[in-house]
Amino acid sequence: MLKNAFLTLLSLAVAIGLGGGSVWYALNAQDGVGAIRIGQWTAFPEAGTLAADPYSKARLAREGVLALGQAEGLSFVAERDETDEPLKRECAYTIEGGYPTARFWTLYAADQSLGVIDTDKARRAALQSYEVLRRPDNSVVISVGNRPAPGNWLLTNGFGKMYFVLTFYDTPIASSTGLSDVTLPRILKAGCNA
Repeated sequence: MLKNAFLTLLSLAVAIGLGGGSVWYALNAQDGVGAIRIGQWTAFPEAGTLAADPYSKARLAREGVLALGQAEGLSFVAERDETDEPLKRECAYTIEGGYPTARFWTLYAADQSLGVIDTDKARRAALQSYEVLRRPDNSVVISVGNRPAPGNWLLTNGFGKMYFVLTFYDTPIASSTGLSDVTLPRILKAGCNA
């Protein structure tokens, strides 16, 4: 009898542990349920719609953010560079390439909660499409790091994990038909502080 009670409690503990672990993973993984991936960038296009999966709804509720509706825009998050290494705040990066058609876009360096990194300076770790310098082919090169760089520079500082959040507003890529031929900028590591 004691053996049956022990086995029942053990199986309940394993079931609750594995169930809770799988939910935790699904809520924290950037490649979770309902995600689309373009290069190193991941988005959840149905997050602000009625068709959103339960994990997307739970993720938005936990983070306390307002999701953009399909007609409003789409946010992409990158947590790795082109060599598939995690982004680190102590490293310098170059984000280069073209950007899809949009009325307006923003790019910022984020912490674990996907909030803008606090730089402890007057300059924020964020850029927007109206303030960047463009090449003749309309592409953009952005230097990211704690040391000033010529051209477009996104300030970061500190140590630990970092994300890039790229949000397009009023764009055709927010609809499912607009995602088929989209290319997003590449994230190249330029070096790290010792």
